[in-house]
Amino acid sequence: MNSWLKKLFSAGSSPVPAAPLPAPAVAPPETSADQRRRGNRFLDQGNLAAALACYRQAAALDPHSADAHTSLGYALQQSGDLVAAQASLAQALQLQPENFDAAYLSGQVCASLEQPEQAIRHWEAALALQPTFEPLYAELCQALSKTGAWDKAVSTLAGGMQRFPNNAVFHFLRGNLHTQAQEWTEAAVQYAAALRLNPQLIEAHGNLAAVFQAQHNWQQAWEQYEHALRLNPRDAAHLTGRATVLLQLGQHAQALRSCQEALAIAPNSVDAHRILGYIHLQTENYSLAAQHSRKALELAPRNADALNNLGNALASQGELHDAANALRAAVAIDATSAVFHSNLGGILLLQGKLEDAIHHLRHATTDPKSPPSSLHSAYSNLLFALNYHPDLGAEEIFESYRAYERSVGAPLKPTWAAHSNVRRTDRRLKVGYVSPDFKNHAASFFLEPLLSQHNRQVVELYAYAELAKEDAVTQRYKQYVDHWVPTQGMSDAALAERIRADGIDILVDAAGHTVGNRLAVFARKPAPVSVSWMGYGYTTGLQAVDYYLTDATSAPAGSEPLFSEAPWRLPGCYVAYRASAAMGEVNALPALERGYITLGTLTRAIRINHRTIRVWTQILQRLPTARLVIDSRSFEDPKMQEETLATFTAQGIAAERLQIGFHSPPWDVLRGIDIGLDCFPHNSGTTLFETLYMGLPYVTLEGRPSVGRMGSAILHGLGHSEWIAQTEVDYVEKVVALASDLPALAQLRATLRQQMQTSVLMDEPGFARAVESAYADMFAHWAAQPA
Repeated sequence: MNSWLKKLFSAGSSPVPAAPLPAPAVAPPETSADQRRRGNRFLDQGNLAAALACYRQAAALDPHSADAHTSLGYALQQSGDLVAAQASLAQALQLQPENFDAAYLSGQVCASLEQPEQAIRHWEAALALQPTFEPLYAELCQALSKTGAWDKAVSTLAGGMQRFPNNAVFHFLRGNLHTQAQEWTEAAVQYAAALRLNPQLIEAHGNLAAVFQAQHNWQQAWEQYEHALRLNPRDAAHLTGRATVLLQLGQHAQALRSCQEALAIAPNSVDAHRILGYIHLQTENYSLAAQHSRKALELAPRNADALNNLGNALASQGELHDAANALRAAVAIDATSAVFHSNLGGILLLQGKLEDAIHHLRHATTDPKSPPSSLHSAYSNLLFALNYHPDLGAEEIFESYRAYERSVGAPLKPTWAAHSNVRRTDRRLKVGYVSPDFKNHAASFFLEPLLSQHNRQVVELYAYAELAKEDAVTQRYKQYVDHWVPTQGMSDAALAERIRADGIDILVDAAGHTVGNRLAVFARKPAPVSVSWMGYGYTTGLQAVDYYLTDATSAPAGSEPLFSEAPWRLPGCYVAYRASAAMGEVNALPALERGYITLGTLTRAIRINHRTIRVWTQILQRLPTARLVIDSRSFEDPKMQEETLATFTAQGIAAERLQIGFHSPPWDVLRGIDIGLDCFPHNSGTTLFETLYMGLPYVTLEGRPSVGRMGSAILHGLGHSEWIAQTEVDYVEKVVALASDLPALAQLRATLRQQMQTSVLMDEPGFARAVESAYADMFAHWAAQPA
């Protein structure tokens, strides 16, 4: 019997019946039976070696004694000589096929020798001989389960439960069988029954916690781990399990402590190191995340989850080459994991390897076993990637958004319910903003101007903050809103219910398909009016979202079929911009001192493709003394720098004409550039505002709606539509024209910031009023619909 089963069963009797001990003999025993009795006495005294010698002598004295061979087999089993034990017990069964003890012990020996089929055969024979031997049902069930004979395992346990209805272990094992079949509800029922019979059954508490985890019932899972740990506070496995649940509940500090407790008990716990790696990853302590992930891999080199954590930590530190290698190793171990394919695709995106990225991301969206949360995440990554594809048309890309709606959005439509919001339009509206970026993030340059300028007499503001940790910027956001709601650890269903309970009138998504989004909440339609804005630059693809807040340049008339939402066009630009106070003053045009033009971009690698390289190469060929600066976190990795440099040198551009790297903050990089270059077909975003604010004009190529027209929308808002190109040839000509008139370029350098400050791009109050007017009209439209 397994050691833990011995602990759970308290039968106490040996399967080999001990013969009554006779009075001490005067002369040495001469019969087989005498030797067996003497061996039993030595066994009771704990002297296994002496007992084994007696049993050998008993078998030698009477080779036809099944009992002698059974006793010898038992002693050999206890001494660890399983092969010899198996032979001795086989001889006993040959002599006496209906010997229960020999059959039972043969099953145990076969199980120890990893021969489950033979173990089953012996145990089934033993059960037929003695159906009242309670522990046998459990051992036979385990063996059957191990061979995949699920139905026979269930029927065996059913027989045991019929004979012994109050056996907690049987209910526990039945729960295990349902767990293996991922029948979570049935498993929970059986574990609960086991605990009613034996509340001290630690394993049942732990397994029930795991079932609740699989059902995303995080609070109940936590309660069961707490029960288990009260019974045994030094169970490292339950400590790490509790840590996993605490993470889902958004309690990162408590999860950290739980893992640290586990490591104090089991310093080489792979799970503790793996989970600590994940915790530090979520709290942006990337160095510690990599450290613990590497320790987990030192202990278990093929732990795919640890490789996944390591890859994500390295990517966050800019070590993209090594990050991709870690994720490739994870995929090689578990090629079916949608999460691993999705994360590898995300890293390949950062490297600008778009086709490879899309291959892995599509794989992630086609996994039939993928849970809804993983499927949503995989689709978000895929849609994000497709937006950057240089050769796909807008219609072809939008088809993938339709697939997302079919796979993720439509199945949630049955959760929609009527909204009871008061339909009066002359009242203060409740507006909720949902974002993972209420922190030091580029989104703050656009979120803060709106939230800080909202008229709190007109709107009552709620912030639903998906944050692992807060910072100084978070504290500012809290001052802008009436209600601050942390959402980390809340399930999509729970957050949707919270929003509905808060009575939100207008729910605003400020993340789109970027990391940390809660679009699966929007898919449940928790508010009467929902809007997507700013954080992503394109449609959500969800029919549950009513409006996409944009402008007439980003979403021109006729582009409506490329949005799942109705585009709501604001006057002016789709955002208002607030510059960082740290940017400092504008400097003089660098070309005046250097004698040559410096072109530049702060874009990520994902936006650089064969089209941008071709056009930028043509510009450098037309301007033979010009230099090109490419600077962003994508190029922190020296290998990325080398690969990008090679793409230009292959086109005949000398290496010394390119400066590729990463500097943060980039203000001095911008001070060294004369003209900005926007990317296409997916334009840059925040960095275009920063480029203009530092006095640099940029040229953009107007393309497909929204992501391909952001550069145009900004320039229209500034009043410099002359820098908008319609073709690649036009793009080259506009850059060359700017570079050929240094006096005009110097004048722009000196005046562009002021132009920007007086334009709609930085009119914070005007933008806030326009948005509030849009919200009022959206709500009025809903209120006018039949209830």
